[in-house]
Amino acid sequence: MSQADEDPTFFERERDRLARDITSVEQGFEELLSSTNVLNRKLEEVLGMTKEYDTIAELWQSFYRLMRGPIADDSGEEKTTGLPGTGGHVVAMKQSKGPGTQ
Repeated sequence: MSQADEDPTFFERERDRLARDITSVEQGFEELLSSTNVLNRKLEEVLGMTKEYDTIAELWQSFYRLMRGPIADDSGEEKTTGLPGTGGHVVAMKQSKGPGTQ
């Protein structure tokens, strides 16, 4: 065998170089895909947390509205002073002026 048979040809060297480049690009894509998946999971966690905070915010808002009481602008609506059985319910009665009077 001659030395020319043992030395890789230009084609073989380029083929090996391109194979290494392709392998490194594939590893880069795998790292990119892995990083993208991690980012996606983190974003889903953040969105889940904001939904939880929305629920808590709605709860506090309803509590605030309940504690604030009726708004003065609602004067056209009938105001209730309490619920029956709680001691705060007042029954409105019309007074009669006697028999035969109008």
